[in-house]
Amino acid sequence: MDECCSGAASGDICVIVPTIREYECLREYVANAREHGFDVSRLHFVLVTEDFCDVEEMRVMLDDLDVSGDVFDGSRREEWYEANGVAEYDHVVPAASHAETSFGLLYMWADDSFEYGLFIDDDTLPHDDVDYFGRHMENLAFEGEIESVSSDENWVNVLYQNADEHGLYPRGYPYSAMDETVETDAVDVESGEVVASQGLWTNVPDLDAVRILMDGDLEGQAQTRTTAGDFGSDFVAARGNYLTVCSMNLAFRREVIPAFYQLPMDDNEWDVGRFDDIWSGVFLKRACDVLGKRIYNGGPLCEHNKAARSTFDDLHNEVAGLELNEHLWELVDDAGVDADDYAAVYDAMADRLADGEFDEYRNGAFFTHVGEHMRDWLDCLAALRRTPAVADD
Repeated sequence: MDECCSGAASGDICVIVPTIREYECLREYVANAREHGFDVSRLHFVLVTEDFCDVEEMRVMLDDLDVSGDVFDGSRREEWYEANGVAEYDHVVPAASHAETSFGLLYMWADDSFEYGLFIDDDTLPHDDVDYFGRHMENLAFEGEIESVSSDENWVNVLYQNADEHGLYPRGYPYSAMDETVETDAVDVESGEVVASQGLWTNVPDLDAVRILMDGDLEGQAQTRTTAGDFGSDFVAARGNYLTVCSMNLAFRREVIPAFYQLPMDDNEWDVGRFDDIWSGVFLKRACDVLGKRIYNGGPLCEHNKAARSTFDDLHNEVAGLELNEHLWELVDDAGVDADDYAAVYDAMADRLADGEFDEYRNGAFFTHVGEHMRDWLDCLAALRRTPAVADD
């Protein structure tokens, strides 16, 4: 195996891919980078997978692609926690959950060479005509005038631009915030102000199970599809407005990691799932508003090819948290107002949840569970900074 594929990071962009099946999609992303002249040596791929998957085949693929990268199944993650002195925090990353992307954030935090992170879901592909990685980096470096979107419900539908035609609201958008009145304006963004770049999606839209059922689809995909024509100019959500943040196609600066924990889902006594990236986006947007930062939305688009599966299975995974999702943003909307960094804002939001009583909500105790895990997340990051990362052999 090439030296670059031995597990040692060689670039400044950590590409985190949670996968149990379609990892070959990375061949298309690497081909896109090379076709558009993006410097592939900047990329280090971290595949987060499970013990039952073919880890060796994933490593062979990285070798074939001649890219820097590593593969972590459950056993290898446990070894990494031990080697880096944070075994007591292994519970912050749930097993067999999309929220395993949080392991990639820990991996990044332990290595100062990474300035940027990028989440890619394994059921996506890049659009050939766009420099996928280059566009994300351009977004993070953006300065100038951009469209700012707000609504009278304090929520922005990231699919708002053609909503009159398709009527779609993305997964995680509160039902109580629908039928909003949208306003747009232009704002000036300074260099360094953009800390996250959310690329949106063509083909299968990212909807929750209730909305998919309303769209008449029993296979988890939605009958209504999106095309590049559904998206106009790039935009930001105005201060004080929240938005859904999907980790399917998302780049970010290293600095946000303390406030960007992908929440513990699926493996909990309340059976709450499917809101890991959505709730992390709520927290990140609150931190951005406090600190004067921005989340950039629009391109680069990816093609989302969600596999057919029972819509009712997704509904089962979501329903336990649907009511909580309606209220989470309200609970943290004024938290951390005097904070001066991401960790301080996040700590204030963690306190709001961990110390609160939420008996009025079905499964309200899950909020406390989340708040306690948010505290552990910050403690784990602090422990990683105190304990230098151990290089792989």
